[in-house]
Amino acid sequence: MASDDKLLLLVENDEPSEFPKYTPKSLIPQSLGPISDRPSGNERINISSSSSVLTLAERDSIVAIFVVAFDTRSGNIIEWCVPEETELDGVEFKAMTSGSHTLDNDFVYFRKDNLFGLACFENMKVDSEIERGARMKSVGILSLSYTTLYRHMQFLETQVRHQLETPGNYSQLLAFYNDRKGILPSDGTSETLKAPSPGSTPSTPSRGEIPPELRITHPAGCFNQFIKFFGEKMFVLWKFALLQRRIIFFSPPPIGVVCYRVYCACCLANHSIPGLNNIELRPHFYVNVADIEALESEVSYVACTTEKIFESKTHLYDVYVDNQNVKASSIALQDLLKVSDGDREKLARLNNLRSAHKFSTEEMGEVSSTNEEEIITSFFTEMNERLFQTLLDISQSQDRQLTSDHMKSIGLDPTGDRAFLMELVEHYGIDVVLMVDNPCCPK
Repeated sequence: MASDDKLLLLVENDEPSEFPKYTPKSLIPQSLGPISDRPSGNERINISSSSSVLTLAERDSIVAIFVVAFDTRSGNIIEWCVPEETELDGVEFKAMTSGSHTLDNDFVYFRKDNLFGLACFENMKVDSEIERGARMKSVGILSLSYTTLYRHMQFLETQVRHQLETPGNYSQLLAFYNDRKGILPSDGTSETLKAPSPGSTPSTPSRGEIPPELRITHPAGCFNQFIKFFGEKMFVLWKFALLQRRIIFFSPPPIGVVCYRVYCACCLANHSIPGLNNIELRPHFYVNVADIEALESEVSYVACTTEKIFESKTHLYDVYVDNQNVKASSIALQDLLKVSDGDREKLARLNNLRSAHKFSTEEMGEVSSTNEEEIITSFFTEMNERLFQTLLDISQSQDRQLTSDHMKSIGLDPTGDRAFLMELVEHYGIDVVLMVDNPCCPK
C-alpha cells in the first residue's frame, strides 16, 4: 500500500458513527469481559471505584496498538499497527486464539517476548462470499506491564466492533496510542521490561497488602469464580504455586476467563518474606504451539491454552489443569494432588471470613474499604507469611525440630501435607528436621 493510501485511512469519516471518539475519559473500563465458566460467556464483571486498587495516576506504558484480521486466503494477519516497525511476529495467533472462530466475542491476555498484551476479539456475520459469511478481527495493545492493561478493555471492545463495521478507519486507535504511549527501554533487556517480582519491589508491601505487580484489578467475581470453580482443589494449586512449579491451564474457548485463573494462581503464592530463594512465578497467560520452545527454558510459570496438544508435552509442565481436573507430569508429585484435611479446614476458614464480610456489609450496612477480593488475597498472603516465618524461626532454633503441632499451627495436616512440606523446605533450602512420622513407614 502506498504511503498516501495509508494516510487516507487515518482520516475521520464525515459520516456520523455510533462509536464514541476516543478521549482519555474512556480509559476506565466498565467491565473486564466474560467471567462465567459457561461457554456462552455472557456474564460480565462490573468494576466500581472500590473494586479497583489502581488509580489513573499510575502511568500507562503502552508501546504498540494493532489490529488482527482473519483472511480467508492467508489466515490470521496483522492488518495494521503503530508503530509500524513493531515486531509482532506471532501476535496474530495470540490476539485471535485457536478456536475463537466458534465464538461471537472473547478477550485474551498474553505475552510477546518481554511485553504483555491484551486483545479483544469479535466475530461478525456478513453477507459476503469472499469472507465466507464471517468477519473476524481483534484489536489489541502491548505494554511493558500487565498491571494496567485492564483499564483499556472497554476501549478495545468498542474499537473491535468499530473495525468490523468500518474497516480501515484507524484514526481513533492512532489517537489512543499517541495519548497513552510509553517508551520502550533502549537496552531491551528483560530486566527492564518485566514486571517486578515480589522480592524485588522498591517498597515491600505490608502484611496482607497486594503488591503492585499483582494489581491487575479486583473485579467483583474474579476470585469468587475461582473458588467456586476449583473448591478444595484450589489448595492443591496453592501448593504448586508456592513450590513455584510450571502450571498450565487448559480449556476450550472462551479463553478470557481462563486468563483470570492464571492471575488468581499467581496471587495464591503472594508473600513479602525477604531472604527466600525466590524464583519469579511468571504469568505467561495465553500460550500456543509457537511458545513451546520458549517454555522449555522456563523453570517456573503459569499459563493457559486452548490447544490440547500441550497435554502430551509433559516435559513442558509440572501441573496440567484440564478445567477442574488437576494432574502432575511426574510420579514424584502425585502425592501433592491429594486434598488433605488441612485443605478442607483452610477452605472452611476462608469461607467463614467471606461470609462474615458479606454479613457485615449487606446485613449490618457497614461501610468497608475492603472488598471480597482483597479478603481472599489477604487470606493467602497472611497464610503464606505465617508458614514461611514459622519455618524460618524453627530453622534458626537450637534443635531445628518441626513437629506435628507446628504443622497444625500453620494450617497443614501432619499426615496429608507431609510430602508437600518436605518439597517446600527442600525447594527453599530451609534447614529443619521433620519430626512427623511418614504414614507409610511407621516406627
